[in-house]
Amino acid sequence: MSRLATPLRKNDNVLVITGKDRGKRGRVLKVLPGEPGKTKTRLIIEGVNMIKRHTKPNPGKNIKGGIVEREASLHASNVQLVCPECGAQTRIGHKTLGDGRKVRICRKCEGVVDK
Repeated sequence: MSRLATPLRKNDNVLVITGKDRGKRGRVLKVLPGEPGKTKTRLIIEGVNMIKRHTKPNPGKNIKGGIVEREASLHASNVQLVCPECGAQTRIGHKTLGDGRKVRICRKCEGVVDK
């Protein structure tokens, strides 16, 4: 795992902790990993950080023109995971189970985050 990797994964429920959308909850749709020397890890979260995009019509790809509203990326440090067991925003820890699997755990309730 590179040093720019984030413990957040696709389909995790997160809470935005800073910025214009602070307090909103959403599901991670896509993780955009950073590259060394370039931008850091960013996330696209469902219903958060909405932007208006002016698009041209493209009949070949069956795209209608006009103003389209969609999600923009958000830096990974601006969100926290919402624990599926206790429902609280939390940091993420790691633990190796008895069967050898390495799983993510909630730092508050010690519950397993991975399904």
